[in-house]
Amino acid sequence: MEMKGRYRILCGVLTSLGFGCVKPYNPAIVASNNNYLVVEGNINTGTDSTTIELSRTTNVASGITLKPELNATVVIQDNQNQAYNLTARANGVYTSALLTLDPSRMYRLNITTTDGKIYVSDYVPAKISPPIDSVGFKIQSNGIQIYVNTHDPNNNTHYYQWNYIETWEFNAKYFSGYIVDDTSIIARQPDQQIYQCWANDMATDIELGSTAKLTQDVIYQNPLAFITSTSEKLETRYSILVKQYAMTVAAYNYYYLLKQNTEELGSIFDAQPSSLTGNIHCTTNPAIPAIGYITSGTYQQKRIYVDNSQLPQLWRPTYPYDCEIDTAKFGTSAYEALLQKNSGYTPLDYAENSNGIVGYLFSDADCADCSLRGSNTPPSFWINGPN
Repeated sequence: MEMKGRYRILCGVLTSLGFGCVKPYNPAIVASNNNYLVVEGNINTGTDSTTIELSRTTNVASGITLKPELNATVVIQDNQNQAYNLTARANGVYTSALLTLDPSRMYRLNITTTDGKIYVSDYVPAKISPPIDSVGFKIQSNGIQIYVNTHDPNNNTHYYQWNYIETWEFNAKYFSGYIVDDTSIIARQPDQQIYQCWANDMATDIELGSTAKLTQDVIYQNPLAFITSTSEKLETRYSILVKQYAMTVAAYNYYYLLKQNTEELGSIFDAQPSSLTGNIHCTTNPAIPAIGYITSGTYQQKRIYVDNSQLPQLWRPTYPYDCEIDTAKFGTSAYEALLQKNSGYTPLDYAENSNGIVGYLFSDADCADCSLRGSNTPPSFWINGPN
C-alpha cells in the first residue's frame, strides 16, 4: 500500500529506548548485519496494474536509507491456480500489466530472490473500497488541515487506509531573465524559464481509520496532511491526490502497530515498541524473517486543489535559503565568475548607469533556479485542473 520508507527506520526505532544513559549503549542489533527482505504493496484487483516494492533492511549505522532488491521473480497467484507475472523496473519496483482480477478470489505473492530463496505471502481476500465522499481542508491559526470523508452504505468496510501524493506550484526567489551560454550572457527563452516550478511529495505517515466501534460505517473529517502557513506548498497553488483502501482487520492491526512503532515513540508516555508479525514467509528457510504485509483489493482516489486566494492574506511562505542580489561589472572577477556555467551563480538582469549597460545582477542558483528543487514543466493534471 505504498508504504515506502516506513520500514527503513523500524529496526532503529526498536532499539532506541535508552533514557538518560550516562554511558553510550550500543545494542547488538544496531551493529548486526541483517539483510531481511522488505515487501511493500497491494495486489490491485481493479482495472489497474499492481506495483510491488522489494528492498532489504540495512544496518542502522551504515547510513544507507534504501537498498532495493533487484532482479527478483515476482508472481501474483490466486487460490484457483492462476498466476500473473510482474516485470522488474528500476530501484526494486515490480509492476504487472493492466489486470482485471476476480474479486471473489483470494490472492498472494510468490517471490524468488536472486539468492534462490522463495518468499510467499498468505492468501488474502480482495477488499473493495467504497468511494471517497470528499477531500477538504480546514483553515487553522497556523496552517491548513487536509481531511477525508467516506462511508460504506453496506456497513461492510470498517477498516480504512489512506495514502496521498502532494503537488504544489512555487516560485524562485528572483526571476532570471538571462542565461550563461558558453562564455556569454544571453536572454533566456520562454522554454528556459526557471522561475515557476512544480514539486511533489508522498505521504510519510501511516493514515488509518476505523468505524468498528461505531453504529454506522462513516468516516467524518479524518485528518490527513497538515500544511503550515509558512510552507512553500501554499505559495501559489497546492493539490493533493488521496487514495483510499479497504482493509481486513488483520491488516489494520498490523499497520496500526507499525504506526505506533515508527511514529508514536519519543517519550516514556508513548506506546512502547512491539514485535510485528507480517504475512510474508520464507519457505526456503522459515527461520529467516521477512517484513511486510501484502493486501489485496481496489482503491478509490480523489484530488482537490487549494489556491492561495482561498487562504488568509497575511500568510507568507518562508523561502528555504537566505538570498541576496549582487552585481557583476564588466571585466571584474565577479563577472568572470558569472560567465562560468558551473559557478553556482545565475544572472538575473542587466545593470546600467548613465553610460549604458555596465554588467549584470546575479544571485546564487538556489535563489534563482526553481528547477533545482522541482520541475519547470507543469504536470498534465495541472494543465487540465480547475482554475
